[in-house]
Amino acid sequence: MPVVFRYKGYKFFFFSNEGDPREPLHIHVRKAESVAKFWLEPEPGIAEVYGFTSHELRELLGVAIENTELIRRYWNEHFGV
Repeated sequence: MPVVFRYKGYKFFFFSNEGDPREPLHIHVRKAESVAKFWLEPEPGIAEVYGFTSHELRELLGVAIENTELIRRYWNEHFGV
């Protein structure tokens, strides 16, 4: 489970086994028992969410979008793309 970065106690990460075929670029976020999955491609959006407030989701999606290039770089390095 490679952690890409942390933000205000939230962990942004992806799983080493992201499906076969691999899903499009996305990022998972966890804080305590709350988790979410955000698509970054083909269009940014919320894929799944458990326990986060709508305010948190808006902020976290914005953070993910702002860090798309960093996430893409880690993704490509990890999966050898």
